[in-house]
Amino acid sequence: MPLKQSEAIVLRTYPLREADLLVTLFTRVEGKVKGVARAAKKSRRRFGGALEPLTLVRAHYDDREGKELCRLDACDILESPLSSELDYPRIVALEHVAEMLDELLPDREANDAIFRLAVSVLHQLSAGDIWLPLTYFQLWLVRLVGFLPELNECLACGRSLNGSRAFYHALADGLRCEEHKRLASGQLSPESRAMAAQMFRAPVESFAARSLANNEGAPQYADLRKFLVQIIERHIEKKLVTASMLAKL
Repeated sequence: MPLKQSEAIVLRTYPLREADLLVTLFTRVEGKVKGVARAAKKSRRRFGGALEPLTLVRAHYDDREGKELCRLDACDILESPLSSELDYPRIVALEHVAEMLDELLPDREANDAIFRLAVSVLHQLSAGDIWLPLTYFQLWLVRLVGFLPELNECLACGRSLNGSRAFYHALADGLRCEEHKRLASGQLSPESRAMAAQMFRAPVESFAARSLANNEGAPQYADLRKFLVQIIERHIEKKLVTASMLAKL
């Protein structure tokens, strides 16, 4: 049987026996695939630095019917986060992307829209400000997996929230107006909801350029990021490790 080939993003690697690695890939043609890279710790020719997390590769793998794990034969690097300077905030941002993809994507289910989103955002995270590209990724990922609620309407009464305050709760879906908000709710500002609307109409490149020009930092749209992370955590029923790390930056 000939080897399969696909563009793929390396999400996770784990040691397996003395020289092998267990690798989780997000492939373009088959979605999330897990496989074993034999002697990966020793073979520079077949893998080199291609198995570093968030590396975009062309993966060559043998996928036998009835086998849970494929055999990863080789990877050719297409784009690597190691090609640019990495500081701690950028490393955490990249790990956050990997964790969200790993937690939200089902095995063996191709999703070209999410793959293209991830590639474009990873490219923007290679330099400059991290916050708007990261917010863009969270927003679109939550929308593409079907978890994003209506942002301009109260879930309880249907009242329009345009231009007014909106509230969300970690244990409940949707946004609510001030009259119907729950105790201990967070607030999602009109400015953040307006930014979300803009992000649905433009590519990530336009926001990365804007963040560089305006030197926008972590506090801006932090409420939107918190809202999106809570949606994800509610659906996966656990905390994202990297979310707490981002909150401390």
